[in-house]
Amino acid sequence: MKILLKSATIVDPKSKHHLKKRDVLIDKGIIQKIAPTVTDAKARIISLKNLHLSQGWFDSSTAFGEPGYEDRETLENGLQAAAKSGFCAVAINPNTQPVIDTKADVKFLKSKIHNSIVDVYPVGALTVASEGVDLAELFDMQNEGAVAFYDYQKPIANPNLLKLALLYAQNFEGLVQSFPFEGSLAKMGVVNEGVESTKLGLKGIPALSEALQISRDLSLLEYTGGKLHIPTISTAASVQHIREAKKKGLQVSCSVAIHHLVLTDAVLDTFDTNYKLMPPLRTEQDRKALLKGLKDGIIDGVTTDHNPIDVEHKRTEFDYALFGSIGLESGFGALCKVTNLETAVRALTGLKTVFGIPDSTIEEGHTACLSLFNPSVDWTFQTENILSSSKNAALLGQNLQGKAYGIYNNAQLVLHE
Repeated sequence: MKILLKSATIVDPKSKHHLKKRDVLIDKGIIQKIAPTVTDAKARIISLKNLHLSQGWFDSSTAFGEPGYEDRETLENGLQAAAKSGFCAVAINPNTQPVIDTKADVKFLKSKIHNSIVDVYPVGALTVASEGVDLAELFDMQNEGAVAFYDYQKPIANPNLLKLALLYAQNFEGLVQSFPFEGSLAKMGVVNEGVESTKLGLKGIPALSEALQISRDLSLLEYTGGKLHIPTISTAASVQHIREAKKKGLQVSCSVAIHHLVLTDAVLDTFDTNYKLMPPLRTEQDRKALLKGLKDGIIDGVTTDHNPIDVEHKRTEFDYALFGSIGLESGFGALCKVTNLETAVRALTGLKTVFGIPDSTIEEGHTACLSLFNPSVDWTFQTENILSSSKNAALLGQNLQGKAYGIYNNAQLVLHE
C-alpha cells in the first residue's frame, strides 16, 4: 500500500530536506517522492498534528523477558511497545532464561521475531551463562546475527578475561561491551553513595566504582586494541575518562540511559523502588556532565535501558527490590525535555554505526525507515501511557515534551492510537 505523509518536517542532517516541511510518498517500503506538495489518489494519507520525521531510532539496550520471563514482557508485546514509542530497531540483551550465549539461542530469538516491523538485533552473552568465568561462543553467535557481546549489568571482574575477549573479537570485528561497575567497592549497595544515601540509611554505590572500572577497561583496550562499548555511564568522571580515551584514538563508544539525564538521587526520599536503578541515579553535577557529554558527542547515544520487572520484585522493601525500569514509552519525551530536537534525534540514532546497524537517510529512492513524532506536545507520563506488560517506570509522573506517533519500517506502518 502507498503511504503519503502530509506536511512532515524532516529532521535529517544527511538529507537536503533537513528541517523543511515536505510531503513524503512511500510505496512498497521505498521513498518515491519528496516535495512541498504531493498528490496520489491511491495512497493512504497520513496527516498528523506537527508531524516530524527522522531516520529510524535505535535502542541499544532493551530486555523483553522472553524466553524465561514472559510474565515481565513477551517479545511480541515488547516490540509493539517499541514501535509505538518510535523505535525502528532494538538490540535485545541476553538476560533471559536461559541466557542467550550460544548460536542456537540467537537462532531461536531470531525465529521468534520473524517479519517484525521493528528490526531486532540480538546481543549475545560475553561469557557462558553470564557468569564471568569462560568466554561464550562469540564467533558463532556473531555469524548467526549477534551484534555485540555483553553480560547485561554484570561487570567482568577478571581483567584477563576482558583482555582475551578484546583480543579474540578483533578476528571478526566483534563489539565487546563491559558494564562499568567495580563490585568490590559497592557490596550490597542499592543507591548512589553520598548525602542522600546517608540521610536515607541506604547502602551506597560510589561513583568511584564506575570510574575505576572504566579506567581499567580503557587501559586494557589501549593494550589490546579492538572495539569496546561502555553501556549506561552515569558519572562526570566517566565522561572525562572516555573523552581522554577518544582523544588517544581508541575505538571506544558509550551510551547513557535517558533516566540519568532527567533524574537525580534527590528523588529517593520517597523510597519508590521504581527509582532503584543500575547504575544508580547520581547527583545533579553528574546529570549536567552527562548532558554536556551527549551534546559534545563524547557520549555516542542514548538508550532507554528498558528492563521490565514483575510487580512481586518491585513492590517490596527497597533493599530487596530488583534494579531496573521500563523506558521505551517515555524515552523521547524525556530526552526532548532536557535537550534540543536535533541533539535528541542524533542521540537516538547515533549508536547505529557503533552496532553495525544499517543507516538510512530521508531521500527519494532510499528505503523508508522512519520514526514519526511531534516534538512540541507537553504531557505527563502516567500509568495509562504504559504499553509494556510491566509497570516499573522510573519516569512516572514526569512532565515530558514530545511524543512519538509510531514508525514506518519494513514496508509497514504502526501508529500509536
